[in-house]
Amino acid sequence: MYYKKISCVLVAAAITVSGFAQPKKVAAPQSKMDQFVTNLMQKMTLEEKIGQLTQYTSDMALTGPSIRAGYKDDIQKGNVGSIFNAYTPAYTRQLQEMAVKNTRLHIPLIFGYDVIHGHKTIFPIPLGESSSWDLAAMEKSAHIAAAEASADGLHWTFAPMVDIARDPRWGRVAEGAGEDVWLGSQIATARVKGFQGAGFDGTTIMACTKHYAGYGFVQGGRDYNVVDVSQRTLWETILPPFKATVDAGVGSFMTSFNEIAGVPATANKWLVNDVLKKQWNYKGFVVTDYTAINEMVNHGNVANEKEAGEAAINAGIDMDMQGAVFAKYLKQSVSEGKVKIQTVNDAVRRVLEAKYKLGLFADPYKYCNEERAKTEIMSTANLDAARDIARKSLVLLKNYQQVLPLKKSGSIALIGPLGDDKRDMIGNWSGAGDWHKSVSLLEGMKAVAGAGVEINYAKGANFTDNKAIVDQMNTQGGDLVTDDPETLLKQAMDVARKADVIVMAVGESQGMTGEAASRSDISIPESQQRLMREIYTLGKPVVLVLMNGRPLTLQWEDAHFPAILETWFAGTEAGNAIADVLFGNYNPAGKLTISFPRSVGQIPVYYDMKKTGRPADPNNKYSSKYLDIPNDPLYPFGYGLSYTNFSYTQPVVDKKAIKTTDKLNVSVTVSNTGNYDGEEVVQLYIRDVVGSVTRPMKQLRNFRKVFLRKGESKEIKFTLTNEDLKFYDANMKYTSEPGDFKVFVGSNSRDTQEADFKLIP
Repeated sequence: MYYKKISCVLVAAAITVSGFAQPKKVAAPQSKMDQFVTNLMQKMTLEEKIGQLTQYTSDMALTGPSIRAGYKDDIQKGNVGSIFNAYTPAYTRQLQEMAVKNTRLHIPLIFGYDVIHGHKTIFPIPLGESSSWDLAAMEKSAHIAAAEASADGLHWTFAPMVDIARDPRWGRVAEGAGEDVWLGSQIATARVKGFQGAGFDGTTIMACTKHYAGYGFVQGGRDYNVVDVSQRTLWETILPPFKATVDAGVGSFMTSFNEIAGVPATANKWLVNDVLKKQWNYKGFVVTDYTAINEMVNHGNVANEKEAGEAAINAGIDMDMQGAVFAKYLKQSVSEGKVKIQTVNDAVRRVLEAKYKLGLFADPYKYCNEERAKTEIMSTANLDAARDIARKSLVLLKNYQQVLPLKKSGSIALIGPLGDDKRDMIGNWSGAGDWHKSVSLLEGMKAVAGAGVEINYAKGANFTDNKAIVDQMNTQGGDLVTDDPETLLKQAMDVARKADVIVMAVGESQGMTGEAASRSDISIPESQQRLMREIYTLGKPVVLVLMNGRPLTLQWEDAHFPAILETWFAGTEAGNAIADVLFGNYNPAGKLTISFPRSVGQIPVYYDMKKTGRPADPNNKYSSKYLDIPNDPLYPFGYGLSYTNFSYTQPVVDKKAIKTTDKLNVSVTVSNTGNYDGEEVVQLYIRDVVGSVTRPMKQLRNFRKVFLRKGESKEIKFTLTNEDLKFYDANMKYTSEPGDFKVFVGSNSRDTQEADFKLIP
């Protein structure tokens, strides 16, 4: 009793000070942005709010930009919050003046555009750039792209695409960073930092993480197809790069076209509202992909566009791209109680906050500086960076008997439809890039080789002789020109017979890959295969230069040609960059970030697969294998050669057992044993030998890109922590488990040496 009395006295004393109750906690003062947005929203009508959630497109033609008459009226009435596909300082100023001067509340527009791998100065496609394994270079290219785009009137890019993809039939593998979750997350972070910088100072732009989520897992590799993945695949493979961009402060998200667990992503409340906005505490805004709300009717989860709009905004969508569903039906949905006004207000606040952070309320014309556009866009420094980053992205796949580098003497035959081609150098999704200003391989080789080399060119073959494919591609801007195949082949053979060495530039046209460009057969087209077979009969040394936006099946090429260089679509400076590598001015150091299958029948094939209960055994018929080809890819993840050679010692761990609070140090000595200075990407992988759920055979956890002079050795050190050992256990808890682990270090995911350690309680 005595204790209780004392307690009561203490409680009474706690709630009274000099006879007065303590004041209630005062809410934290609003930030200037909160105050500004709150005050603005109090003045807005429902129609004006819906306008902020609506995005329409501008049109770009050879004669210049234009806005559709109806959209012009919508802007001046305050019924549009964003315009995309509009750029140049003069044009965006014109549209911004419509919004700021003619509307009641003078709310500025956000101008968005697909600045995917450069704005006017085009860098390698993202898949190619990821092969550099150079995070600083990728951040730099995004920063240059942002500087050019912001100088050209833009505020916002629909990049980076962070979809993990393991099916090269899907054309959009070109737009991502490949098959690995850990590396993909690092690259996603680097690109967000590059686009957005430390803040929106007028030289950076807002990034947009896409496509949320699962788009890279479309069935059959067919674009826009359905996706069916488990919760485990979602959390372990698909979602981590998206979360990485949230942590990096990305300004916006874009939903994907596909469904997750039977619900289209654009209406998936669990995915958008519960995970992204609540669990991850994401404060940016979410935009749909192009007309994705409208397309939900085709999915079959709603009966009409009005219901689609209600499902989308109730799921957490903040902006409707091009579909006009919010514009047509949202007011009615609110009046019927199908959508709460608070849901609308939350979406509007997120869009207005983005405009505030971009500085558009302080200065709507902040990004409309024609003088900066003249000095920034395609500057010498930007072009130099494009050439350097392109060189870093090239991957040497084969170099039997050191055919490469080429000598700067003698005669070379350059043969193939990509040999003197400017159009395809900048690749797919090159946006505002002008292919007329790109450097062809022929131009680059002549410039780098100098007068001591005779270089003769012949096209040799069309990209494809399939008229149906040519017609289809040309209706979509493919720009394919077809010539008589027999004449082309004869010209190529005549040129090849006179040469000491033959360089063959073959692969895909830019329109054969990217969005809406899935291929069931990812071999080099038959017209070019015929050319290669004929050239092979000459018995001369051949260097195969590949240009493509995806892994290709290359079993015949690998078996018959001594040298193969993967160059992707390398951008504005492609020809110069490729020539730098061919002639040895630059020693290639790129490594694949996606596996190259031997055959389409292997797909999906990726390095961090799990081990089956019946692993391949040549002596056991009833084991997991193909009858006609090996199980492993032709070129594995992390693979890439150099003009020099590197040797590795066995990795050494400083402890045989660690606790969750410990760090494990791993060291290995790498030596340059060849005749050239060069860079090597030293890769570290782990394996959890036994888990409550089965674990992959290898998982990338770190890498170092190291430069070594010939004859030089360096000790490379890595540190592993408990975070590197975590996974989603049998209860979907993200944790590590005590047990045996392996650590692997090597030049790619296949060629490694290992050491063992234990994690103990």
